[in-house]
Order: sequence, then structure tokens, then C-alpha cells
Amino acid sequence: MKDALAVLLAGGAGERLHPLTRNRAKPAVPFGGMYRIIDFTLSNCINSGVRRIQVLVQYKSLSLSRHIRSAWNIMHTELGEFIDVIPPQQRVNSNWYLGTADAIYQNLYSIEHEDPKQVLILSGDQIYKMNYGKMLERHREAEADLTIAAIETSLTDASRFGVLEIDKTGRVVGFQEKPEKPKPIPEKPHLALASMGIYVFNTPVLKRCCIDDAERTSSSHDFGRDIMPGLIKTHGVYAYVFQDENRKAANYWRDVGTLDSFWEANMDLVEVEPLFNLYDKNWPLRTNTPMAPPAKFVFAQEGKRFGVAIDSIVSPGCIVSGGMVKRSVLSPEVRVNSYSHVEESILMDRANIGRHARIRRTIIEKDVNVPEGAVIGYDLHEDAKRFRVTPSGIVVVEAMDTIVPGAE
Repeated sequence: MKDALAVLLAGGAGERLHPLTRNRAKPAVPFGGMYRIIDFTLSNCINSGVRRIQVLVQYKSLSLSRHIRSAWNIMHTELGEFIDVIPPQQRVNSNWYLGTADAIYQNLYSIEHEDPKQVLILSGDQIYKMNYGKMLERHREAEADLTIAAIETSLTDASRFGVLEIDKTGRVVGFQEKPEKPKPIPEKPHLALASMGIYVFNTPVLKRCCIDDAERTSSSHDFGRDIMPGLIKTHGVYAYVFQDENRKAANYWRDVGTLDSFWEANMDLVEVEPLFNLYDKNWPLRTNTPMAPPAKFVFAQEGKRFGVAIDSIVSPGCIVSGGMVKRSVLSPEVRVNSYSHVEESILMDRANIGRHARIRRTIIEKDVNVPEGAVIGYDLHEDAKRFRVTPSGIVVVEAMDTIVPGAE
């Protein structure tokens, strides 16, 4: 693994996650109570033995850089291990990153400085568990120039991704970028092989194709859209079918690129048998653990009020003081006050839910104070006048929103 370098693309603006990305990069968005989205890809790297990592940041990167510095200061530099956070260097031009391939092109100097034989290109905004060592082994065994991680998905969902066509050896012989009619897997006609946006390149091939792409004025500078189709015709490109380390019946891989998918992925965690397992000691998920006291649940007055959380994730420092929490995710230092009711919601750090408030199917940002008696998530028509409401009816409340107190 010492011959490989991981490069995490973490510079996306995350416009579809707005307003959660108003003041932070998409990979820095809190997830699952205590984590940030980028923690899952970084945990995959460490668990896979990949300990030379470059994180390419761009938009609103301060909180992301701080998180990596505080949560991931675990490398042994004397052993050649590192996590370097690299903002745009403007070595080759004055542009922001124009696409995934352009981000690599603008950082070829930093990549070549580490002299890797292979470069593992990853996204910093996906939720999954994967052993990259197995993918690198497959790449080397096949003597591939490029290996693309792929996952079997339904034909309906496949139209949102790049779709691979492979022969019996696993070599990629066709590629469609977000096709209306994806080509199915021959032996599984109801499924297609979708690209996960995870690549292993031999370094000379990566360098050459990024330089060539940068010279094309008509290119959008995206690996899937602009580089893959041509590379398949001229080089040895192979697929690596996703092997899930989550150890569940169905493979779990989520691109939490929208507010609805973000909410759904968080709700996956609160099932009795969660689709994504946070508790597997064989595949630990690391983050910056807050210095906070244990969670506390107070008041149990029959017929009056209960401090209860069921089918929920409750982080350190939370106080459920006579309120009811169901199927929700509570980040550190959240407070839920007496007679309030919170259901199927995500409450981020230090959110405070006032007495008698009712919250349903809502994402509440950090430090938001919900006043006494407020009702959110029950009348979407009224909610849309004050808050962001998604197509599936998820309400998003941020600190600058006006929250009307209730009548109680």
C-alpha cells in the first residue's frame, strides 16, 4: 500500500444540500450524530491500510480543514504517513476547479511529489464501507491502466450514474454517462453496473489523460463524461465490483447529494437492524469525539411528561428533559425540553427544542433555538413560507429562519 496515494475530492459546493452547505463544504456536513460525511471515506482509507492521503478542498473549506486537523491527527509522519489538506494552488492557472479531472490536473505537482505507482481517486461525500486494498490488488493482478469501482443497481437508479459494460474478464468495453436507457448486465437483465466515482489509475496514465483533457477547450473536465469513453478504447480499463464491508444482506452505498437522500441515509441508522452499521468493531468509523458528558434523560411522571428517546441515536451531551424523541438523530449537546415531541428528525449540535414544541420530518441546523409551542413538519404549506421544504416533504430549519412560537 506504500506505493499508492489516495486523493479525496472534497471541493464540491454541494448546492443541492443547501442550506446545510451555506457555511460549510459538503463533506463537512454533520451526519449520523457525531460524524462528518468525509469521516466515512477517511475511515475506509485507514481501515484499508491507505495512509498517504491528499484531500483537495475548495469551497467554504474552513470547518472541513479544522475537522480533519482535530479528528485525523493520527498519522505517523516518520513512517511516511500523512493526510494533507490542499486548497487550490493556482500553479497552472487562476481557475477554481472546473471538474474532477481538472482538480487532479491542477494538483499533478503535489501528486508527483509523492511518487506513487497508483493513485486512488475518491469522493469525500459518500457513505459506504470499502476495502480499497482489495481494489488495488485487483488492479495490479489485471495489469490495468485504470480500474473503476462499480456497484450493481436497478435500471431505474442507474440512469443517474455512469454505466459500465464489461466482458467476461471484467474489462470495460463500453461506458454510458447517465443514459436514459442503461445497458443491463447480460446475466442480470434487471440490473446495471454503475460507476461509483472511485478510480485507481497508474500514475503515468493519470498524468497523460489529465494533461490532454486540460488542452481541450470543449471538455467539461470530468472523468466520467470526458475521459472514460476515450480511455476505454486505448487502454486497459477494468471494473472492480463493489465488495461491501458493511456485512449486510444488501450492499450499502449512498451518495447523500440531496436533502432528501441525506435525511433518508440518517433514517437508515435508526432502524432496529440498521442498514448501515456504525457499531462494527472490525471496521471502526473515526471522528472527532466531543468533550461532553454522557447523554441524560430526565422526568418520568406518568400521565404528565417523560424524558424518552426510542429508535434513535443520541450523542454525548444531549439532555432529553421531559420530551419524547422517536426515530431521530440527535447530535452533541442537543436539548429537548418538557412536553415536546420530536419524530423522524435530525437535530444538529446544540439545537434546543422548547417546551410543547412538535417537530416532525425536519432537519434542524446547529444552534437553532425552537421556541416554546412551535409546530414544524405538520403543515408543509405553512412551513414553506418560512423554511426550505424538499420535494418529499422534509423541512430544513437554519439559524436565520423565523420560527413562530405556538399558542400553548
